[in-house]
Amino acid sequence: MPSDRRLLLIYTIILLDVIIGAAIGPSMPEFVRGLPQPQLWLSGATGLFLGVQLFSAPVLGRLSDGYGRRPILIVAAVGTLLANVLLLPVRAAYLFANRLSDGLTNGMYATIRSAITDISPQDQLFKNLGIEGAIISLGFVLGPMATGVLLTVLAVPPGRQAHYIVGMAVALAALNVALSLLLRETHQQRNGVRGAELRAELSRALNVFTLWQRLATKDTPRRGLRTIVLMQVALTMSTGYYFYFVAFASLGPLRLDARQLSYYFMFFGSLSIGINYVFYTYFADRLNQRNAIFWLALAGVPVLAGYGLVGTSWVALGILTVLDCLSLSLIQGLLEGLLAQRTTDEDRGEIFGLNQALQGLASFATTLIFGGLSVLDLRLPFGWFALCLAAVAWQARRGLRTSTASEAG
Repeated sequence: MPSDRRLLLIYTIILLDVIIGAAIGPSMPEFVRGLPQPQLWLSGATGLFLGVQLFSAPVLGRLSDGYGRRPILIVAAVGTLLANVLLLPVRAAYLFANRLSDGLTNGMYATIRSAITDISPQDQLFKNLGIEGAIISLGFVLGPMATGVLLTVLAVPPGRQAHYIVGMAVALAALNVALSLLLRETHQQRNGVRGAELRAELSRALNVFTLWQRLATKDTPRRGLRTIVLMQVALTMSTGYYFYFVAFASLGPLRLDARQLSYYFMFFGSLSIGINYVFYTYFADRLNQRNAIFWLALAGVPVLAGYGLVGTSWVALGILTVLDCLSLSLIQGLLEGLLAQRTTDEDRGEIFGLNQALQGLASFATTLIFGGLSVLDLRLPFGWFALCLAAVAWQARRGLRTSTASEAG
């Protein structure tokens, strides 16, 4: 058990938030079924959700530095609740309204990582951020599990599945609001944000071209922030397959329905939990994290390419899922740990916010790309994802070696 009980509450808030999103995921094809090119509509909804984080994440991160992590997490929890209420009419227009509303407060993950870093001893930082990754994986198990149990026990007919799933998500989101209210503040050096500062922050956030420049002003050769963020951007573009997989599996040769998708994500998430827990508890602090990122990314490239070639084979899908959990699924926690080590109490929320905004930009771009490729052939996006992961390996070998040399100097 963590020495600081706030960490347990933070993990619970994360878990519920991911469960809500993962539970709804299998039902999303129902919102666009019957529309022309439904995979393109799903990609557009995902792009909207990720795109609004370009300006919401830096603003929420800056506000969390000025006013504390707790108020931001409460606002984010309320936003998730309201966003899910919007899904109760199962219509495509309401799906887009949900994606816009939920995306505005999904910048909370910059605040979450800042809060974990606030209360983590230096020697437990990689472990605690790695556990965050395992918690997210657990959410990806429990969300589909809850959906599968709900639809199976209540014998919900296909035409009503989305309504039941959304109702469950609304109830869980209300619980998360209550838990957020119980959290004690983790950030003690607060000095508020003046009105002029907030207006300037909003103005900068709306201009995505300033994101990299703002990060550069925080960086030094010894700090190496931009090197790590560049790898996270490339990794984010490769993990766009998380968002695309529902469309591929439901509309492609596998033809999975909401219940089958739930069972698959239960398998994927269960495996990921165990592997992430063992890796970050016993190995992450003992490894050379930079070299580990290179080898894990390199091993993950053929895995991503392989997803597009599974056809109707559940066996091939299962083998690739195991290899996925052993390779590219482990990289995010390592990068978050490296970035957290290079933040301070004064700018932690802002840096995590800028990083999440740049990842949002990457997610938005990759969504447009895989949406366009999917119109040509549903398998093509996996070639794009593999190429992006290869860029992570290349950047790890090139950029992190340079960063190590700078630190040694």
